[in-house]
Amino acid sequence: MVKPNGKMRRRKLRDLTIVQNNPNSEEGNSEQQTVVGSSSVPETLHETAEVQTETGGTRRGRGRTLLTNLYDLNPTERVKVRRNSHGQPIGTEARALAGYLGILARNANILPINYESWHHMPDNNKNQALDNIKERFALEVVDDYIKKALGKTWRDHKSTLKKEYFKKDISLEEKLRNAPPGMLRYRGKMQLDSGIQKKERYYDRELVGTSSRQKQKFTHTARSRSFACVAEAEEVSSGQKVGCLQLFDITHRKKDGSPMTSEAGEIMEKIKQKKAEYEAAASTDSSVNLEEIDNRIIIDVLGPERYGRVRFQGSGITPTQYFGSSSQ
Repeated sequence: MVKPNGKMRRRKLRDLTIVQNNPNSEEGNSEQQTVVGSSSVPETLHETAEVQTETGGTRRGRGRTLLTNLYDLNPTERVKVRRNSHGQPIGTEARALAGYLGILARNANILPINYESWHHMPDNNKNQALDNIKERFALEVVDDYIKKALGKTWRDHKSTLKKEYFKKDISLEEKLRNAPPGMLRYRGKMQLDSGIQKKERYYDRELVGTSSRQKQKFTHTARSRSFACVAEAEEVSSGQKVGCLQLFDITHRKKDGSPMTSEAGEIMEKIKQKKAEYEAAASTDSSVNLEEIDNRIIIDVLGPERYGRVRFQGSGITPTQYFGSSSQ
């Protein structure tokens, strides 16, 4: 693909589906867009960083997402982000979008960190971030999904800053001296967070999160891919729809096919046994709904899900969306 200035588009940018946006049409009207380049090789640019190991040494690891090639787009070009039937972004473009959300979440000029929660962030800031995203992406995903995902990324960024700069056992003066670029404007906030009244509320919330994290026995192996992207890739490969149980199995195994932890292995074995029991019952009882078996098995093995959530399906999906209006 040759750009208007005669230069070849950089390879990593050519890995994404690029559409020509008609400035006279609405942003989301795909009928007014023309595909100008696409490929299927997933890549995201990152900087390298020195990561400290448990033994006190260092190793080279992945640093912040940069996506520098995204800025090569012409003013009328957008990265086309598709969605699945549940409204979640999918494809390699979804990974680029997730990376760009991380870049915006770290931009204190657009999304300042001096707000206690995402709910307190002014709508003007959220809308400015959304407009910035739409300058580079043609979205099939609804705005509310993007804002929710951006809010989670912003909270994760604040958590990282707190861990790396605020919670260290050093004096406040040293913390202020070691603050990363762009953080000096929040000197007053850092001083306030060290106060007794602020600290009580600050750490009460932190203890709740820490307690919840400790109850988590394992994490998934999808890495930077969302569950929606993993499911889509498997469905394209197998030609069959991927359910909750199959997605759990896929995202909780190592490269050699073994369970990532002993706890995950035990859960897989229990799921296998329950599935055999339900399928045997369904063969003799016509009242057993095969489409609801997966959800029953998950509840039997892991217990009831939190209200409004669907396990192993990623963010943005409600029980009504996934199971239908009859879901509880």
